[in-house]
Amino acid sequence: MADSFRSRLRDGPPIVADGAMGTFLQAAGLPAGTPGEAWVLERPQAVADVHRSYVEAGAGLILTCTFGGTRARLQRAGLADQVDEINRQAASVAREAAAGRAYVAGDIGPLGELLAPLGRRTYEEAVDLFAEQAAALAAGAVDLLYVETMSSLDEARAAVEGARRAAPDLPLTVTLSFDRKGRTNMGVRPEQAAQALAELEVTAMGANCGHSLEMTTEALQKMRQTAPEAILIAKPNAGLPRVVGDETIYDATPEMMAQYARRFVDMGAQIVGGCCGSTPAHIAAIAQALQE
Repeated sequence: MADSFRSRLRDGPPIVADGAMGTFLQAAGLPAGTPGEAWVLERPQAVADVHRSYVEAGAGLILTCTFGGTRARLQRAGLADQVDEINRQAASVAREAAAGRAYVAGDIGPLGELLAPLGRRTYEEAVDLFAEQAAALAAGAVDLLYVETMSSLDEARAAVEGARRAAPDLPLTVTLSFDRKGRTNMGVRPEQAAQALAELEVTAMGANCGHSLEMTTEALQKMRQTAPEAILIAKPNAGLPRVVGDETIYDATPEMMAQYARRFVDMGAQIVGGCCGSTPAHIAAIAQALQE
């Protein structure tokens, strides 16, 4: 469905993406500190249930449960020798849950460590790690590779290089997370990100997670100004989080997310969904808003 996905981005109506995964797995009993990727093998039905809830809410694109699916991150949970199995299985679980009603994006998150010279991990090592994950996702028959929540342009470039080495024919999208002061945690401005990603000729680019809905709006505006031909992605958190007792609550209602979704589409976004704190109710509201 890779060609279908490209055509839809270019010519079709916006695609509604899914929302949060981890919080739902935790609610289903995933122990604190255990990565969701562990349940891809141990309790695949629980992962499939989350995917299915988003498809039923109207999502036309779901992300595999592989945000932390690189060897670097899986190693911390003692799962480094199961990189291939976890990523292939995650793609299979998502594809079955999608049942032909949604595209399946192979989710690739950051390594969770700094690249040299700030950290020990070299750029070349990062490329290899991303290529390993991307190859397994491609073998699992995802429709596209979806690099997300990047803060460093070097790491984003490494992810793009690794993904293209492993699966040169798959569509490839990249989003960064913009925090306070409109920059990523590594100081990258939306304009810098848009220029770099346009030069890399990614299929689509944008913002996910981030500090607030307003910050995502501002980031997309600046990316659009810098790269006016780019296809944009908006997948923000459901507003700002606050801790109530033992719970983290996000303040954006489904109605608020729907209002912002319309703005994002007006700004050129062709993929709109939610990140942390977003639920099937939020995605259903977005889907409804984009049909009106």
